[in-house]
Amino acid sequence: MAQIAPLASLISGIAGLAAAQGQSRQAAAQAEAQAQAQALRNAQLQAQAEEAQRQRREALARTVASARARLAAGGLATGEGSAAALVSGLEEEARARESADAEQLRFRLAAGRSSLLDESGSFTPFVRAGATLASSLGQSVRSLLSY
Repeated sequence: MAQIAPLASLISGIAGLAAAQGQSRQAAAQAEAQAQAQALRNAQLQAQAEEAQRQRREALARTVASARARLAAGGLATGEGSAAALVSGLEEEARARESADAEQLRFRLAAGRSSLLDESGSFTPFVRAGATLASSLGQSVRSLLSY
């Protein structure tokens, strides 16, 4: 009888080790699936951002062409004076919107969330997003002060 106890203990230990290994494999598979899902969400966000950027550029080109046509119809040179200022203002406004959208996309990707409506069980993505926000705000303030 005394010899059976160590053998039972050994078998129990092996069974526990096998169960732990199975749980480890399951956790690794789940982590991999979550990583793939996040990569897919990031790719979708990137594709949406690129499409929105393309649409903004097309709208800008139409707006600039329309403004130049109206100015030319009014007898103004489109490359000089107020016409050039109007066009450069439109282009600058479009660049600012594009920059803001790119910044927002970076924050979303840094946070690991495609939307605030997504559930997240950790506080770490918000810390990363906050650090990115603080860095970009500092750069924005420096660029504003340099003018």
